[in-house]
Amino acid sequence: MLSAGTESLLRQARELGQEELQKFCVRTGALLDRTGHNADIMDSLRRLHLVVAAGGHRDLDPAFVGKLQELVGSDGGSGQIRALGAAILCHLCPSPLINLRPDLGGLQCPVLVAQARGKDLLAIGQLLCRSLESRAPEGHNLRPLLPLLLRLELEEEQENVVNKKLCDWLRYASSIHQGPPLASGFFPSPRAKQPGPVSEVDGATATDFFTVLSHGTHYSEEQWLNVLGFSMLRPWLLCHGFGGATCDDKSEVEGSVVSMVSASSASSRLLPPRERLREKAFEYCLRLVEQSNRKALRKSDSEMQRACLAEAVALLDIVCKQDVSYLYRALPLLKNLHGRLCTDLSLAPALLPLAQFFLNHSEVAAVDSEAVYRHLFTKVPTDLYHKPLFAFQFVRFCRTNSSFLEENVEAFRGSFPSLLKFLAWNSPMLVSEFLALLPALISPDSALEILHSLLDLPCLTAALEIQRSCSLVSDKTVVDSSVVPSSATEAFRHPLCRDVFQYILRSETCPVPDPQQLSLLHRVLAELSSCPRVLQCADIVPCVLQQYFSIIAKVADGPLISRLVVVLLERSGLLFQSQDYKDKVHKVLSSQLPHLCHLHPALVVELSRQLLDFVGTVSNIQSKEPLFTYVVWAVGEYVSISYDKRCTVEQVNRFFDVMETLLFEITQTRGSSGVPRSSPRVITTLMTTLTKLASRSQDLIPKVSLYLSKMRSCVQSSAMISMYGEEESEQILIRATELMNLLKVPSVAQFALTPSPDVRSPAYHRAVASSLPLAIRASSRLLQKEGTSVPG
Repeated sequence: MLSAGTESLLRQARELGQEELQKFCVRTGALLDRTGHNADIMDSLRRLHLVVAAGGHRDLDPAFVGKLQELVGSDGGSGQIRALGAAILCHLCPSPLINLRPDLGGLQCPVLVAQARGKDLLAIGQLLCRSLESRAPEGHNLRPLLPLLLRLELEEEQENVVNKKLCDWLRYASSIHQGPPLASGFFPSPRAKQPGPVSEVDGATATDFFTVLSHGTHYSEEQWLNVLGFSMLRPWLLCHGFGGATCDDKSEVEGSVVSMVSASSASSRLLPPRERLREKAFEYCLRLVEQSNRKALRKSDSEMQRACLAEAVALLDIVCKQDVSYLYRALPLLKNLHGRLCTDLSLAPALLPLAQFFLNHSEVAAVDSEAVYRHLFTKVPTDLYHKPLFAFQFVRFCRTNSSFLEENVEAFRGSFPSLLKFLAWNSPMLVSEFLALLPALISPDSALEILHSLLDLPCLTAALEIQRSCSLVSDKTVVDSSVVPSSATEAFRHPLCRDVFQYILRSETCPVPDPQQLSLLHRVLAELSSCPRVLQCADIVPCVLQQYFSIIAKVADGPLISRLVVVLLERSGLLFQSQDYKDKVHKVLSSQLPHLCHLHPALVVELSRQLLDFVGTVSNIQSKEPLFTYVVWAVGEYVSISYDKRCTVEQVNRFFDVMETLLFEITQTRGSSGVPRSSPRVITTLMTTLTKLASRSQDLIPKVSLYLSKMRSCVQSSAMISMYGEEESEQILIRATELMNLLKVPSVAQFALTPSPDVRSPAYHRAVASSLPLAIRASSRLLQKEGTSVPG
């Protein structure tokens, strides 16, 4: 976070008007024309740089831009002033006002690269390649310009020049470290270290060629080029490494590891530049793998070892993809490396490149990689979920390879409990990546368990918090299994809660516990509902659920949708004990119920018992009002023979009896202090559902008409008005009147409330003269006392 002073300066720079900016440029340009005002010029250019860098494109005076280009292209003057001028020009790019001459020795290069014009980049590439091919002038350093090679379009001849140089830098850098710069004076310092062999990270004298992991007091230019060459090797190979000879061109050595090695060493100098670079890159990576096995003396060296090992494995993968003959030399090494990685968590960054290697090559090499995948998807997330960078890299790896993993790797298909640990612990950072990965995890076999897991995601976060706190604190207290745990930490070690914690922290798929165990889990974790990490996780669950149901709509069949609705009804009352979380999840579940019913309308009849139990429980109105309302709506909409031939009059009457009793209970007992107030939306939905059911079983019409008549009188009573207010009471009265009028013409009621598939099409609701609107208007006119005819 920036300080208040910095924020104030940035705000002033952003708010500076164009007129004031032009005046400032004129004053600064006048200073540039004078001599002996370096301090004032520096101050003005710094201010101008802040203005152009603070955000938004700024137009500067063309004459002033020309002066800046002259400044940057000149050889004299202060280097700091010229660097500031170049930085300002970079922020103005791309601009038609900028036209600099390519020159490797000056500050023009970064400006031209920012300008990114094809002819400029081509000229820079030609200059750079010519400089690499010939010996650079004394004291001239091309190192800062070498990364530009990755942005340039090079011809084959220029690529060969770079390939040769990279080979020399990687393999033939000096193994002697330089002494310190000579001190002034005649006698050398006796404490200064003299030139000598570089050492390994464990302090031993290096006996092989120099690498980025070699140690020295001072490094020569060629050693720095070795380090830089390794850092740009992977992007260079990806961009320019394909092509040339492959293993198909080396049939005489194919299949023999010994012959491959001997042929490679003997003909190294005879290989074309691209193939020779692959060989040197391969040798360099093998050397790094060997160096990473040494015991580093310093912590910084250990971190460097891990980073270089991961990069080396990724480079081996690229080299083997470009030339399969290297694959058989790399496989034994990488199998042994996997054994090391399984026992040393500190080397985890190399796990993902290694898994990528086996994903890319196991089929060609006929290697069984299931052990690699099983360790990766079960053990690793459990141990490293708390590492944010690794978590992001892991989910990105799964997303990148999701198609292959979904089809070919059994360990991945059952790994979502492990992957959810990454999401539970790093919710804000991983949510977008996980949403993209979710389609690969959901299948008809895993859909139900994933829904349970997503609903319990805050519980997983809370359980991980407890697990980490218990692992960091060595508490040897003996737990009394006969005493009910008084805190979440005690519950984590209590035998009564052991099974449910093992479930929530599982690494692979397993059966979902019964509702009593889930309720126990929610109770013991309730005290962590205000934990910041748990709150963050709870905030992303509705978004993930929305994505889950959008995927289900594409992959689920009718029986699966019916099972999902059962889970939805059961779990609506079994959620993490945070009221805000419950409200958000209920909102999502209720919004998805109509979509599920639309996909499989017969589920309402198939699940009649579960739905009747749900709507018959009055407490659901208060605790799950959005979901309750949609369930009532679904009953009215889909309990019809037009959706399911199995729907009988007895089923319609059974639903009707439960709805009628429920509506009576929440309206006629309104004076009782024990009955809470129900929303007008619930009441009007219940009345509409009763009317729909009556239109399908006309024996029920007199009962509904009588009840609606009583409802009209009831809603106008002082007790009802005092409970709901005049406006809401009026809405209930209007709905009751409309439904009564429809039931007075049963044929119209059935036509309007239970329309045929043709009538349900959107055209009947958009067209003014279509049948449905016309029928409703006609019935309304018929039932008006003033009406004497029906308009045609």
